[in-house]
Amino acid sequence: MILEITTFRLRDGVSVEDFLSADKAVQTEVFPNTKGYLRRTTARSDSDEWLVYVLWDSEIFIDEFNARVIANPVQEAFDGLIQRSTIRSTRYQDVGG
Repeated sequence: MILEITTFRLRDGVSVEDFLSADKAVQTEVFPNTKGYLRRTTARSDSDEWLVYVLWDSEIFIDEFNARVIANPVQEAFDGLIQRSTIRSTRYQDVGG
């Protein structure tokens, strides 16, 4: 399994409510029935940094998803709320235990 962790900050002026609405739309409209997708969670730190954790069956599914989702209007709306310069994404291989 692959854990994909993405951290970021919201653009200035974006309300938490608007972001959570866009996040829910991504969660319910973009990810369901995606091959290799297992789970997705969004979290927020006390310093207003956000984290999205996605669990995938394997890395190939992440690349396929990213190539396909780039033109999805729901994903585009979500991405438009994020400060692009703050995005950090890392993939981790599950080692069990």
